[in-house]
Amino acid sequence: MNAIDWSVFWPPVRLSLQVALLSSVIAVVVGVAVAWKMSRTTFRGKVFLETILMLPLVLPPTVVGFLLLIILGRRSLLGRWIETIFSAPVIFSWWAAVIASVVVAFPLVYQTMKSGFNGVDRDLEDAGRSIGAGEWQVFRYITLPMAARALMTAFILGFARALGEFGATLMIAGNIPGKTQTVPTAIYVAVDSGNQTMAWAWTISIVIISFLMLLMTRQQRDSKASF
Repeated sequence: MNAIDWSVFWPPVRLSLQVALLSSVIAVVVGVAVAWKMSRTTFRGKVFLETILMLPLVLPPTVVGFLLLIILGRRSLLGRWIETIFSAPVIFSWWAAVIASVVVAFPLVYQTMKSGFNGVDRDLEDAGRSIGAGEWQVFRYITLPMAARALMTAFILGFARALGEFGATLMIAGNIPGKTQTVPTAIYVAVDSGNQTMAWAWTISIVIISFLMLLMTRQQRDSKASF
């Protein structure tokens, strides 16, 4: 087995961590807002809307990537608008990898936060409203703190899912070394080219990071169950 070329090894790892961190933060912010709203309201078509929100969880990643390519491509209205604003297309860029990761991580974040908000005692929220607290104050000082464990779990799951994203990222961001090449796409190219050394190095790195993320999730759940 040949020696590891560290100058080749680190860029995909660094980019994967950057993409996973940013996309998980975005997914958590959006997921918290949507989950809180959906857990506190009832309206016609709610089940249909929630089904759409959860679709990326069951669709093949390549299908998600293809749909994003159609929506954000240079031939779409949204894609042309983005290119006009930022003077560059969003596809085959670092931001494309972030968008793909946000889309695939969102269902996990949403479902986790919805369960967390449903577990909050509504009587405590009503007590806060009875003493004059507004909805934002109730959410900030009562609902969110009581769902803090779910929030941490949602972030960890979103991070782990974004870190391992391959299909959608390859479709919309491509595999440009030093620009859009993440660890999963780098592993694919290394195996395809017969470079087992680099494939093993990247595989071990992502296994270790994913293991630590899942371990943190289990610790969160076990500590919650102990109360």
